[in-house]
Amino acid sequence: MLVHGPIEVTLDDGQRLTSDRAATALCTCHLSRRYPFCDTSHRRRSGNRPAARSFVPIPQGDRMRSTGTPQPLTKSALPQARGPLSTAVLATLRGGTAAPYTPEIGSADIEQTDPYGDDLQLALHCCYELHYRGFAGVSDDLEWDPRLLELRRQIERLFLVALRADVPGGTDVAAEIDTLLVEPLDAGGVSHHLRQAGQLWQLREYVAHRSLYNLKEADPHAWVIPRLAGPAKASLVTVEYDEYGSGNPDRMHARLFAEMMTELGLSPDYGAYLDAAPAATLAEVNFISLCGLHRQLHGALIGQLVTAEATSSPASDRMVQAMRRLGCTAAAIEFFAEHIEADAVHEQLVRRGVIAPLLAAEPELAGDVVFGIQASTLLADRFSDLLLSRWAAGQTTLRTPL
Repeated sequence: MLVHGPIEVTLDDGQRLTSDRAATALCTCHLSRRYPFCDTSHRRRSGNRPAARSFVPIPQGDRMRSTGTPQPLTKSALPQARGPLSTAVLATLRGGTAAPYTPEIGSADIEQTDPYGDDLQLALHCCYELHYRGFAGVSDDLEWDPRLLELRRQIERLFLVALRADVPGGTDVAAEIDTLLVEPLDAGGVSHHLRQAGQLWQLREYVAHRSLYNLKEADPHAWVIPRLAGPAKASLVTVEYDEYGSGNPDRMHARLFAEMMTELGLSPDYGAYLDAAPAATLAEVNFISLCGLHRQLHGALIGQLVTAEATSSPASDRMVQAMRRLGCTAAAIEFFAEHIEADAVHEQLVRRGVIAPLLAAEPELAGDVVFGIQASTLLADRFSDLLLSRWAAGQTTLRTPL
């Protein structure tokens, strides 16, 4: 049950719990391990329904607005090139003489580039980063440099063509979402592995990968706000408000992620692991940026968002269990613990508050929403396969080990 506005809940034993979220998901089936708050346990399929669980409060900290020390907006250093495309982009960003178009880099050469490969994905990531914080020592004027924009246009097209060719497509949004909400009993994936048998070095690698997105969490989705109207816009803003800590900078999800990195002995600096991130990691982030920056892809961005929110809560629960098994501190665990509850709310808001009114007003966007779901799932599976196969062989999943 989704309740809007800050609330206070009184349990049968008289205990009072509060939530200051803009919207709170309450459990009505008594299956949640965070009862009375929903953690999407109602989805789990089993021969026997588990008995109602007793609620164990998880400290949430002070959620009042903070007036803490302002944080400077840091920029990451430029990475090392990985091929001709990224060499041309980085040379332009460094102010060198090499422009993106040379006899060695023409349209035919771009067409032959692996759309999922390191060179193209790094070049695309560097072009997109100009619309976020930019890079240290790089002129802000280059954000709209026509040479970079033209090169970006060509490699974006290559990436999009590959994605559309590799997913089945369709217009049945309800069927795609129903698939997201069912988790087979034999499901596997990174969070399953980390919960069951993962090692601390593998957990640290996974967090380093995710830092490329989670240190800017919710930022690319903010681009879709002016492209929505009415109920869809209001619900999306509610989700974004929660992502940004409901007005409390200490509870911003990106801030919680940075604190987790510090607790795990990783650098919390923005973009610190860009050089170490393989193409599969960059591709997931690039797809979100691609859909956010292009107005014609705003339906696909909503599809990506519902995919992330519908699958995040159970995965976050598994990550909490994994980190507790590995002896991580409460401060390290807080990021994933927060997402168990937050994304149970966000899933409902995106499904019912964003997608439903959006498609009612613009039914022609159904195909784009389906594409966003399928493409983000494809890229997530490629990322998961990379990690699990490398870990099974005892190898690092990063280009340079931690």
